[in-house]
Amino acid sequence: SVGKEPGEEEEEEEEDAECGDRGEPGCKKARWSPAPGDGTRPGSRRESGDGTRPGSRRESAARSLAPGDGTRPGSGAPPTSKHQARSPVFALFQKTHRSPSLAAASPTRTEAFTSAAPSQSVVLSEANQEEQKKLVSFQQLEAKPLAEIMRPGALAELIGQSKVLGENTLLRTLLESHDIPSMILWGPPGCGKTSLANVVANNSKKQSNTRFVTLSATSANVNIIREVINQAQNERKLFKRKTILFFDEIHRFNKTQQDSFLPHVECGTITLIGATTENPSFQINAALLSRCRVIVLEKLSVEAVETILLRALSSLGIGILRQDKEANSMDGSKESEVQISIEPEAVRSIAYLCDGDARAALNGLHLAIQARIAEAKKPLSNNGQQNTPIKNIIIKETHIKEGLQRSHLLYDRAGEEHYNCISALHKTMRASDEKSALYWLARMLEGGEDPLYVARRLIRFASEDIGLADPLALTQAVSAYQGCHLIGMPECEVILAQCVIYLARAPKSTEIYMAYGAVKESVRNHKGPLPSVPLHLRNAPTKLMKDLGYGKGYKYPANNV
Repeated sequence: SVGKEPGEEEEEEEEDAECGDRGEPGCKKARWSPAPGDGTRPGSRRESGDGTRPGSRRESAARSLAPGDGTRPGSGAPPTSKHQARSPVFALFQKTHRSPSLAAASPTRTEAFTSAAPSQSVVLSEANQEEQKKLVSFQQLEAKPLAEIMRPGALAELIGQSKVLGENTLLRTLLESHDIPSMILWGPPGCGKTSLANVVANNSKKQSNTRFVTLSATSANVNIIREVINQAQNERKLFKRKTILFFDEIHRFNKTQQDSFLPHVECGTITLIGATTENPSFQINAALLSRCRVIVLEKLSVEAVETILLRALSSLGIGILRQDKEANSMDGSKESEVQISIEPEAVRSIAYLCDGDARAALNGLHLAIQARIAEAKKPLSNNGQQNTPIKNIIIKETHIKEGLQRSHLLYDRAGEEHYNCISALHKTMRASDEKSALYWLARMLEGGEDPLYVARRLIRFASEDIGLADPLALTQAVSAYQGCHLIGMPECEVILAQCVIYLARAPKSTEIYMAYGAVKESVRNHKGPLPSVPLHLRNAPTKLMKDLGYGKGYKYPANNV
């Protein structure tokens, strides 16, 4: 062909065949695709200034035989190529053969392209490329939940938990030094337990002497644990690699199953990172707790959740609607694309409604975005007319509340929050704070608590904290229990509310409770044999017992009045 030396076509076809076999770019298709900013072809090694690859035969021939006038070796004048008359876009990516002198005198590929056709520029700046990498496409939302897409991969990306992961804290120092101890992460759902483990996993990938394994108690069993431990022993013995095991929902393993970790955590075969939403004091083996450090993660604040949501919106390229109703777009997308924006009140509503659960907040935002996009894509309106394509989609506070319906209540009838709420109810009634007592009652009932359990606790409160100061309090509590048993929820909630307010307003006395407690302690701590019942206090139903002196000398008080 024109402009090519003999044998060059064969060499190019051989190169294309080789790169095709390896599955690498660099064949003809790759040469006509956009080039990176460093002037190299996609998938190829960096070219030298004359357009040849280092180490190729063409480069050595050009270095030894190329004359200074820019002519090709063995030819009288510079050849012309049919590609030279094409658009600068193709001139940018075509394979050229220039001498070093011509390469030095002519501008670079990007400079020549942008100066020749600035309106046809397809090469993004490095800043725009980095920004595009950060953006999340809406197709990804269909494949994964937003909470999983936005999971932090570095320690600096974790938001919240400043008490545990703040600057100069013990755990942060250990994580930055890659010295991970065995630990139990305890906290409510969506506070960052799995995200923290994900950060540790990403850091371990950068360390050649660390291996990270993830398991969950919902799907694992003791046999799988033994296989992981055997692999960890082999890795440690053969390759000097340590194994970090992240075990999610560790409280779902009973204490016998948890014993399988003990010897291997003790000798350092594995570094255990357990995650649990339940109190480790009750759910984790005491022997395992003594070998691990308990890290308490708190519920995220509203500000922290709002920051997480804003970061997700920035990654999605969704703008925040300003007061002048113009979206503050974050991605600079084209005018032909659909613009999505969200009201700041909607973001704030999610942060408040999720109750400190970042996963619930992100998934709620995900649901609102998908619902609005699906509504905009409807081909027909409600009256059967053809819908016009919507270019600007606005997510409002009403859409958020419609999707979430109600606040995300953190309550577990058999867990830590169950005991926390009933304790709060007792203490607020004891302090005669009827409004706070009603609040904690509502927290329990709306969280799904059994109303009969609450009624039983009110009966106990009536005798323990009120007693003889208002004897009718016990009658009120027992009547409330019977009413709840007869009609059930939701009608019985007002019965419980009435009883709670009555007990909160009633005068308080712990006289009976303290008196019985003192007697109980005396009986339990008595040294030696307990004294026998005096004869005059004993019952004498038979003649023999009367002859033995049972009941002798007893005087009935009513007869002596």
